[in-house]
Amino acid sequence: MSIKRFVSALLAGTLCLSLLAACGSSQKPAASGVSADAQRYSTIFYDAFDTVTQVIAYCDSEEEFNRQMDALHTDLLEYHRLYDIYNDYDGVVNVKTINDNAGTAPVQVNDKILGMLELARQMYDTTGGKLNIAMGSVLRIWHDCREAAEATESEADNQLPSQEALDAAAQHCDISDLVIDEEAKTVYLSDPAMSLDVGSVGKGYAVEMVAQAAEARGLTSALISVGGNLRAIGVKPDGSQWTVAITDPFSPESITASVTVTDKAVITSGNYEKYFEENGKRYHHILDPYTGAPSESDVVSTTIIADSGTDCDALSTATFLLGAEDGMALINSLDGVEAVFIQSDGTMVSSDHIDSYNLQVIGS
Repeated sequence: MSIKRFVSALLAGTLCLSLLAACGSSQKPAASGVSADAQRYSTIFYDAFDTVTQVIAYCDSEEEFNRQMDALHTDLLEYHRLYDIYNDYDGVVNVKTINDNAGTAPVQVNDKILGMLELARQMYDTTGGKLNIAMGSVLRIWHDCREAAEATESEADNQLPSQEALDAAAQHCDISDLVIDEEAKTVYLSDPAMSLDVGSVGKGYAVEMVAQAAEARGLTSALISVGGNLRAIGVKPDGSQWTVAITDPFSPESITASVTVTDKAVITSGNYEKYFEENGKRYHHILDPYTGAPSESDVVSTTIIADSGTDCDALSTATFLLGAEDGMALINSLDGVEAVFIQSDGTMVSSDHIDSYNLQVIGS
């Protein structure tokens, strides 16, 4: 998949967000928390988490909106730098710093990293090991292959990683080698060849924290989307809820369904987001920790709805790996979490109480 196509898909998703956010459910909560005279504003950022960020908000003035967006953008860039595994930043101790010191010394980090890593470790247990941020060594190999494929002129030039390299890297993915000292606020990788990749949890965690900070600053009505990681704040001035699109994984420029939410996170993982093809087969970015290869489960996208994006991001990845039956069983066992899965045959399956979010299938 070329960078151009990836960005086009992101922009198409942003357009869907704009169109749907203009509409709303007829359901009206008791109190909107936003002035009836508030005006609709929107902005787009391109410099956080290597994706497109769009925010739609209702504020009493453009000045207030700009103040809120400046603060939100600053917060988002801070998390981007902290969770980066590829780049160093002056004066910033980030996940790359932890990886660079694997087997050498503990690294003192701030609470924004500690909280995210603790969540990731918890989700490892919740998902039976399917969500494993300790797979950095394997993920890096596939990342490099995907980058190389994006630079080639044709699919015929694309190459898969060697099984020998993958098997060797897989020996260094034991999450028990992630040593967190909460009192000292240090993180240590006891295996010198181990590295963290927090792509399955970092963005969702960051969006949730950024949204909570914006609410604390007085933002009462907004929809934040960071590369498909969505977080709704409040409702619109007329009391209607936010309507959020679910992308059609077979045609990412289109939508296949929608849900309506208030103060919820909605996050989707899919095999159409980042991938390359070799010999006619798609190799996407969601790796099965048990095989070290892109998952071949029976789902092509998983959308999770919950109170917090910190849970949604991890669960969208984990349920993709678990597949429709086991993934939905996990979702239905959790309080306050709902899901919509699209299977490889195009069938849509949903969790027990999805009706509370007014699921609408496009064209039905």
